[in-house]
Amino acid sequence: MNKVISTDGTPIAYDRTGAGPAVILIGGGPTDRSMNAPVADLLAGGFTVYNYDRRGRGESGDTAPYAVERELEDLRALIAEAGGTAMVYGTSGGGFLAIRAAAHGLPITKLALWEVPYILPGTRPAVPAGYRDQQFALREQSRYGDMLELFFLEAVLMPEEVVAGMKASPFWEGMGGTAPALAYDAELAGDFALPAEQLAALTVPTIVIDGGTIPWVSAAAEAIATALPDARRHTLTGQPHNVDPAAIAPALAEFFAA
Repeated sequence: MNKVISTDGTPIAYDRTGAGPAVILIGGGPTDRSMNAPVADLLAGGFTVYNYDRRGRGESGDTAPYAVERELEDLRALIAEAGGTAMVYGTSGGGFLAIRAAAHGLPITKLALWEVPYILPGTRPAVPAGYRDQQFALREQSRYGDMLELFFLEAVLMPEEVVAGMKASPFWEGMGGTAPALAYDAELAGDFALPAEQLAALTVPTIVIDGGTIPWVSAAAEAIATALPDARRHTLTGQPHNVDPAAIAPALAEFFAA
């Protein structure tokens, strides 16, 4: 494990594996860098892979107050550590940050996105308008289990009985350490609407990948690709949102190597 120091002094933890052009992996949701570790291992044969904990997750610091700009600075510091430019893979909620970073001119040379959960009107019920404020309020009260429940019920739209089963499982408590960062993803997502201005400003070659198993997520993927100036679409048919690393790694490697 390595650390790079962000602009505000926050230490950002990362693992570096492999050799070749730099690729940075960005996760989202109630996870740390361990979620992307299998993909990192599969890409390491052809790339130098930087798999990091976003601030507030895993072994990275979390300097208050939070702002989206601080996460952009974290990524900029990691890109500098990687040699000044990098290709980026943003998965799920990590795609919110990846898109924002590329649109704001960070030195990203290629961008890959997996099922970024923007919501198109009419494709599913909207996330409640107060979702972001609720997450920050629960965070202030250290009600991390409630943050997880709100995320899975309102943002992910899991059935109540499924969430109840998850709460009874051992891994629920394990997610508590990363649950506070759900507020940060909520800040990045805003109202979860497609960010038309950001996408129009994103000129780097981009691949938008989905699994075709969640209709509203696939609709968002199609809309993202349509809005981008330089994008290609790819569907890993039958893959769930928690995509199999062995399924997505070859698609990423082919795109990054082209």
